[in-house]
Amino acid sequence: MIVTAGFYWDMNEETRAFSNRFMQRAKRMPTMFQAGVYSALMHYLKAIDATGTDDAKAVVARMKATPVNDFFAKNGRIREDGRMVHDMYLFEVKKPSESKGRWDDYKLLATVSGNDAFQSLEQSRCPLVKK
Repeated sequence: MIVTAGFYWDMNEETRAFSNRFMQRAKRMPTMFQAGVYSALMHYLKAIDATGTDDAKAVVARMKATPVNDFFAKNGRIREDGRMVHDMYLFEVKKPSESKGRWDDYKLLATVSGNDAFQSLEQSRCPLVKK
């Protein structure tokens, strides 16, 4: 089986460190969605800290101006339409004989750049995009 995801717990030292902290509390490895929400919330809180306000316009402007560089995404960016563009990954689900233990589920096949993985800004129908 082939699967696409934006996060896997065992990709590198950063993903493993976050996932091990998550595992200590939740007793399971984080999903892409759990890791993504954590990343987004931390990006939001850092924008509040950097701007010194929780005014939505100022915070959103700072979030869009600041690349997302954390355990979840490298050089991710929030476009004017609000979409967070980041690399995505193509995985193959391991055969049981290939797995080294519980949670060892995926084998990385390819990295898809964010520009190729997400619809282009020019194709966006979002009313926030000025055309």
